Amino acid sequence: MSRFWSPIVERLVPYTPGEQPKDQEFIKLNTNENPYGPSPKALEAIAAATDETLRLYPDPSAFDLRQALASAHDLTPQHVFAGNGSDDVLAHAFNAFFTGKQPILFADVTYSFYRTYCQLYGIRHERVPLNDTFQYRVSDYQRPCGGIVIANPNAPTGIDLGLAKIERIIQQNPDVVVIVDEAYVDFGAISAARLVHRYENLVVVQTFSKSRSLAGLRVGFAIAQPHLIEGLQRVKDSFNSYPLGRLSLEGALAAWSDHRWFEQTRRKVIADREATAERLVAQGFHVLPSSANFLFVSHERINAEDLQDKLRAHGILTRHFKQPRIENWLRISIGTSEACNKLTDATKAIVG
Repeated sequence: MSRFWSPIVERLVPYTPGEQPKDQEFIKLNTNENPYGPSPKALEAIAAATDETLRLYPDPSAFDLRQALASAHDLTPQHVFAGNGSDDVLAHAFNAFFTGKQPILFADVTYSFYRTYCQLYGIRHERVPLNDTFQYRVSDYQRPCGGIVIANPNAPTGIDLGLAKIERIIQQNPDVVVIVDEAYVDFGAISAARLVHRYENLVVVQTFSKSRSLAGLRVGFAIAQPHLIEGLQRVKDSFNSYPLGRLSLEGALAAWSDHRWFEQTRRKVIADREATAERLVAQGFHVLPSSANFLFVSHERINAEDLQDKLRAHGILTRHFKQPRIENWLRISIGTSEACNKLTDATKAIVG
């Protein structure tokens, strides 16, 4: 009964999340979930918070979490915004900083949710082509615009732009907001958060979903100078004053404090990523250099969609994107060492 919809709903092309199967046991390498569980401290904190206080609203400002995040970056809580996953934070940022302005810029091959936000909020945008090796060209972002969004490392390619190039883009565009989306930064890139105190137009967005294994809690945050955080806060409080529940706040705070677990698990992922990439290259795959918890691969002798189907027949889920330039590429999340070995055994049998 779409006749009841608002006109904008008719035009929306929603983001399509990765498959979450319920009817069969699969090795899930399709949604970039961390193969290792959350910090034991986080699970203990969640269990301890599961009591009668759940009848009360959570802290709408998420002050304790923001204070911990700020302290780790030598900033104040006024430099930090917390939201319901980084997608929620990004949506508020698009709304707060880009509506009603010139077209914003982001790469032609990047996180597809950016286009969805533009549709939802009526934001004009231009997609800037990456070069032939899927790298950013800094000079392409030196022109009038309403804002810039950079995923670093980029998704779905996994390529790290590098902090020096990010800073050049920020410097070239002092009058608009530059958002750096760092969902995968902990797997090999350097965060632009260290630049926040120097640039009034920089917003850095991160998540607890990937490197801290808390995708199920939905916790994300932004780091920026206080005048930008205030803009995010205004949008949030006009939409939902309580985006983070008590359990999410307690779990995220405990996970952030457990540096040992964080380092141990992310290093496992990095090691398995490099080993898996090496084995795939030996099988004839083209593998892009990744600083994320996934690999972007192609093979000249087998179509990516066919490869995805054949891997599924082997009980392994991967992600294929039907869009120009990357229709013959497959994104493969890094699982446990055992899962990665099963993957490369399957690819060997398929391309053998």
